[in-house]
Amino acid sequence: MAKFLAELLGCTLPSKGASPMFESKSHSRVGLKSSTKQKTTIFSTLASEKSLSDCKKEQQWKPSMYSSITPVCFPSPLIEKPIGKESMPQTPPFSAMFDSSGYNRNLYQSAEDSCGGLYYHDNNLLSGSLEALIQHLVPNVDYYPDRTYIFTFLLSSRLFMHPYELMAKVCHLCVEHQRLSDPDSDKNQMRKIAPKILQLLTEWTETFPYDFRDERMMRNLKDLAHRIASGEEQTYRKNVQQMMQCLIRKLAALSQYEEVLAKISSTSTDRLTVLKTKPQSIQRDIITVCNDPYTLAQQLTHIELERLNYIGPEEFVQAFVQKDPLDNDKSCYSERKKTRNLEAYVEWFNRLSYLVATEICMPVKKKHRARMIEYFIDVARECFNIGNFNSLMAIISGMNMSPVSRLKKTWAKVKTAKFDILEHQMDPSSNFYNYRTALRGAAQRSLTAHSSREKIVIPFFSLLIKDIYFLNEGCANRLPNGHVNFEKFWELAKQVSEFMTWKQVECPFERDRKILQYLLTVPVFSEDALYLASYESEGPENHIEKDRWKSLRSSLLGRV
Repeated sequence: MAKFLAELLGCTLPSKGASPMFESKSHSRVGLKSSTKQKTTIFSTLASEKSLSDCKKEQQWKPSMYSSITPVCFPSPLIEKPIGKESMPQTPPFSAMFDSSGYNRNLYQSAEDSCGGLYYHDNNLLSGSLEALIQHLVPNVDYYPDRTYIFTFLLSSRLFMHPYELMAKVCHLCVEHQRLSDPDSDKNQMRKIAPKILQLLTEWTETFPYDFRDERMMRNLKDLAHRIASGEEQTYRKNVQQMMQCLIRKLAALSQYEEVLAKISSTSTDRLTVLKTKPQSIQRDIITVCNDPYTLAQQLTHIELERLNYIGPEEFVQAFVQKDPLDNDKSCYSERKKTRNLEAYVEWFNRLSYLVATEICMPVKKKHRARMIEYFIDVARECFNIGNFNSLMAIISGMNMSPVSRLKKTWAKVKTAKFDILEHQMDPSSNFYNYRTALRGAAQRSLTAHSSREKIVIPFFSLLIKDIYFLNEGCANRLPNGHVNFEKFWELAKQVSEFMTWKQVECPFERDRKILQYLLTVPVFSEDALYLASYESEGPENHIEKDRWKSLRSSLLGRV
């Protein structure tokens, strides 16, 4: 994982002749321009203290400001309206969760600057002790935490403790504080508190379902859900069943997806090996499979959205987890580094870059190589128009790999005006200013979209990871007094929640199984094979290239 992050964050967008993105012997290197880390000032003024119970009483739970909004990203909560005057808050769409400042400015209405270890400024939560933040997560009769707080805390808490440890604490607070274990507790009070606890569990299982692959998590969830369902209300039993069934479906879908990825990975072979056993004259290329650039861009978008959909929000945090300086008992957090789906998506980017380079370098004739370059330029342009910036960048990266960019005679036959425009849009200068402007435009279009086609926003993923990485590195997790720096985590949650909105979009284009099969499984050249194919197409230009050519012919083809 450390090597993966080092490759991911310490590189620049390749220009013609530069090294490929995600470079290693078998992987290309992501195109990010290194920038000086800017230490963001996050620390805030701390004020006087008040008891947590007083604070919660002052806030008095009431329906959320989002209670009338129909959810977009997630199904409506499973909780039906409890008996009584109060109704449960609806789950809002992620796009409505945060304002431009990075967090919801209507979360806290208390005029106090602090209460029970939680510190506020201008009605915004800035910091607090870990225990106080955990208590703030648990509802009671008069209080239910806002959706933004639930998401932000569940996302960031794994920097300080395992999710199963948090679940155990939440269960303990629910049982002890809300007297779920007391059969003689007031039934009217139970009717008020039970649906709120069930709603919190629903929020957790809907937003962070992968946490529950841990048997300890699932055991605590079932125990608390059983306590709620054992009451007299039939509605609770039904909603608990729905919650558990939904969670099990999500985990089953993830397992199936991982099996597919493993199968694809196990069957992948090097293109050069195929060439040795099958004459090139009978081999297919991408144009014979799909001669329409717009159709190929649509199928690339299918793959992007499917793989995005399986990335859990927690993976962005777990990729950068380190030891909590206040936790002396735990020397290794490697168990929490569960970033399998995130890494699989980065591997897809690498594969697409190498596929583009392979398709360009493989043809023997110069005119065929030039036609292939122009084809991918058109595909990249269609990706840009769709809002698929990740495939766009992968294609540009593939065409900028050294084995492709050195083909000067081939490039001389290419009309490069359209390619120059695309490269300008993805120019890494000024921290990818042009790309970020285009991304904002696509995001705005998505918010006002009238069709699924207009909702598509697929960001340049490696830059998104880099932004989150530097936010994490540039701001301390804890303040000097040991409190959790929650202002940092508001901003982190804002960035991740925007991604959560984008990944929920369903692809509106018709699937073409033949094209998808080719994109996902066709063998591609290794880096050495790309150089060899490039030298065979257009001979070496200097002694260094000649020596490398001879070496590659000897090692790969067994020729002198």
